[in-house]
Parts: sequence; C-alpha cells; structure tokens
Amino acid sequence: MKKKLFLAATLLISGSAFAATDHYMLRDGNHVQHLKITQINDETIVSMDVDFEPNANEKDAHACTADISGEAKNVAENEWIMKKHSESEATYCELKIHLGQNSAKVEQSKDCDNFATGICRFSTDGKELVKIK
Repeated sequence: MKKKLFLAATLLISGSAFAATDHYMLRDGNHVQHLKITQINDETIVSMDVDFEPNANEKDAHACTADISGEAKNVAENEWIMKKHSESEATYCELKIHLGQNSAKVEQSKDCDNFATGICRFSTDGKELVKIK
C-alpha cells in the first residue's frame, strides 16, 4: 500500500513539474485586460479575458466582457500566435502576442470582432500588459 501511495504522489509531482503559468494585466481607465499563458510540456495554451466599462469619452457605449482561449504556436523569439475558429462564422480570430521580459503586447485580427463586440477588444493598442508576479 505504501508503494502505491508513493508512486501516485511521485506521478502527481512529476506531471506538474513541467507546467508553468504567467499572468499579464492591463488596466486602462475602466478597461481591464487579462492574459494567461500556460505552458505544459511542449503545449502552450493562451487565454485572454477583457472587461470594459465605458470611459468618459465613450458616452454612448455599453459595458461588455469577452474571453477567448486556445493553443498557441511559437512563430518567432518571444512571439506567439493563437487562432480560434468562430462558431458562427467561417473565420478565425488571431491574436499575436509579443512577450517582453516583464510585459506583453497583443494584436488582434479583424475577425476577432466575432468574439469581442462593442468597445471590447483583445488588442492592447501598443500598450503593455504587465506581468503579475
């Protein structure tokens, strides 16, 4: 019985030893963007959620939230691309993620409008999400 318990504990510890998650966040007025990058062995999963309340210059806008997640591919040093197929359209939302030492920038394709509507967007518009430690 002790051997089985030890073996189970060893498998749990060794399996989680290859997982790492980084969180990045940007608050710009009433707009909050959160990026999570999880690396498990050779697989990278990106998820991003946004929560936008209208700022003073967005008088007629409505509050919105959006999220997206999927597997990302490394295309260059410190650059990742995540593509997600829209269930309602024959298009893909593509997020380009540029990682710095303690920051990230995100660019979105036009087809991401199927996932983030209204004032919501995944793109950081050149601003940096700060890595949370």
